[in-house]
Amino acid sequence: MTNRSWRYWCGLPLLACATFAVLCGCGQTFFFAGRNLPPSGISNRVLVAIQNATFSGGGTLQIEDAYYDVRHSYNDKTPSFFVTGYAGKSPVTIQNKPAERFGAVYSATDGSLAIVNYAKESAIDFKGVTGLSSSIFVSNDLRYAFSANQIQHVLEVVDTQGPSVALNLPNAFRVSINPGASVVLVFVQDSDLVYSVLRLQNNQPAPPNAEDCEPQNLPIYCLMPVAGNFDRPTKAVFSSDGKTAYILNCGPECGGHQASVSYLPTAGVIMQSGAPVPPGSPTAVAATVPIPGGATDALVSGTTLYLAGQQRQSDGYLGGVLTVLNTATQQIAGSYSISDGNHTKMVLGDDNTLWIGSQLCTQGERFHQAQGGANVQFGCLTMFNTATNSVTMVDAYKGDATGIAPITYLGKVYTAEGGQVYIYSTADGTMRDNTNVTVVGTAYDVAYMDAPDDDNNTYY
Repeated sequence: MTNRSWRYWCGLPLLACATFAVLCGCGQTFFFAGRNLPPSGISNRVLVAIQNATFSGGGTLQIEDAYYDVRHSYNDKTPSFFVTGYAGKSPVTIQNKPAERFGAVYSATDGSLAIVNYAKESAIDFKGVTGLSSSIFVSNDLRYAFSANQIQHVLEVVDTQGPSVALNLPNAFRVSINPGASVVLVFVQDSDLVYSVLRLQNNQPAPPNAEDCEPQNLPIYCLMPVAGNFDRPTKAVFSSDGKTAYILNCGPECGGHQASVSYLPTAGVIMQSGAPVPPGSPTAVAATVPIPGGATDALVSGTTLYLAGQQRQSDGYLGGVLTVLNTATQQIAGSYSISDGNHTKMVLGDDNTLWIGSQLCTQGERFHQAQGGANVQFGCLTMFNTATNSVTMVDAYKGDATGIAPITYLGKVYTAEGGQVYIYSTADGTMRDNTNVTVVGTAYDVAYMDAPDDDNNTYY
């Protein structure tokens, strides 16, 4: 029995499941990969981060059934499901970790970071994070949190098993970490600077070229400059084997000169190496590949790197471009026109689809053409077919695409666009009926809690 058919039978009503209990375990207390059935009883859950959900302006985390596409129980006995214990006011991002069975939800107005236990459908605060963050991530083992705090001009390193520090870095803007948090890269807004985080060994002296080391009297963590000719670097994604960090140089879209991808060997930027750091900078960039179409977000699939960005058009407006790069040969395999705007979401779905979301898409070339009478879609969501290398859908405008969650094996994708929840078919990009998944408040992010792995809607 395939994974898809297994999940299909497990999603049927309880009466039917009893018939097939021997096959799919529906009569047991577990479902996918031996995971326990959660309190809601839903085996295909989408977590929706909602702002302005209460009269006082508070936030909530709502759970929806992605098999039946409803916000209530399939038999209508329970009108809605929510994560208990959540107290954040304005949830904006969900770091989805279905394999580890948790999600990390950041709230923009109060700076809180909540850890959602997917098995219990409850949340607790991650202690130690202070102030507002422009970028924040936790490690798989929940030991570390790394937060770029632009107001206090620091990078916070929160260690739940040891001392936490605030490393001084003016305009610290974004953090990129690999899944195991052994590589932590920090980017400075409107600059060409990249730093890595180093954890010193006992009695190890601070490297002379460190940007900052804290605590100053007995250093534990240091910020180390990464050598390379970067051009407005904005983030990093990691190769499938973990040996290379692909640093995205935003270039002209961010006020620089040439967009590109810098290949950085991760061996030189391991957070805790176990050996003293010699004088000089960490391992330098091994190669840099120019990307004419821009590079603000990326997704790795084997030796293919999908890059989303914007390229200035002849009329001065920026147009969205998807660039397909072969990381082994360092050759561009193709470039395709996609939705305009600041691209921040990329995820793979069923039926060989790649979904790309952006914000501020009405400031680009497509909207400009539509205003002039051209028949062109200018929405913030694009569906790309990775098998045929073709753009199969640019969505009609609904607002910023702030969240995308592919529902693995069920041929659909949930999105948060313009503050509401929508559903699309991965077969042809058509929009499905979302009547029973709409929310009260402003939906800002979505995550598939029961995905088979962490590739689903996790961004570093």
